[in-house]
Amino acid sequence: MSERDENTDPTQDVVDQKPGTRLARNMGFYTILRLLMVLLLTLAILGLGRVAEVNVPVLVAAILAVVIALPLSMVLFTRMRVEINSDIAAVDAGRREKREDLRRRMGEA
Repeated sequence: MSERDENTDPTQDVVDQKPGTRLARNMGFYTILRLLMVLLLTLAILGLGRVAEVNVPVLVAAILAVVIALPLSMVLFTRMRVEINSDIAAVDAGRREKREDLRRRMGEA
């Protein structure tokens, strides 16, 4: 066994245990995925318009892409939404615990 193997801590593999940090990371990733989906759908609509020899304005294609992406992202990114919801619940639980602790300490004073 090398020195490197002895010094590795299995808990270091976990990126962040703080719910707030994990929530911010997951929300950022989810937002980027949804924006990329809108961009790809916009390009697909514009491409289909060119194939059909129809001039589709970019704004119309973008609005249509947003309307299509909303329900599509709900279906395709279900796991990510569930993770975000659990992170929100963890952050709320932490806030609730801190608030109760503060109220308890204020009652003692």
